[in-house]
Amino acid sequence: MDKEDFDKAVDLFGILTKTSKKELKQKYLKLSKKYHPDMPTGSEQKFQELKQSYELLLDYIENYKFSFEEEEFKQQYPSFTNYKNWNI
Repeated sequence: MDKEDFDKAVDLFGILTKTSKKELKQKYLKLSKKYHPDMPTGSEQKFQELKQSYELLLDYIENYKFSFEEEEFKQQYPSFTNYKNWNI
């Protein structure tokens, strides 16, 4: 995987910031119907590009190394930022 392939895949799926595996799969299914060669708007080349892009992004999501930095945590879970103030 290189940065150019990654950027193309992100653009193809219309990912603006963050996405989950579930959201990625939903986008893939929607786009695969659009670009399937048997559809009027379909294309074998575009369908293969979509499949490769999906596999690349899925691989990235599955192998992503998570940061345990406080700032990253706050961005991911803003509702938990005041967890120290909770009365348990």
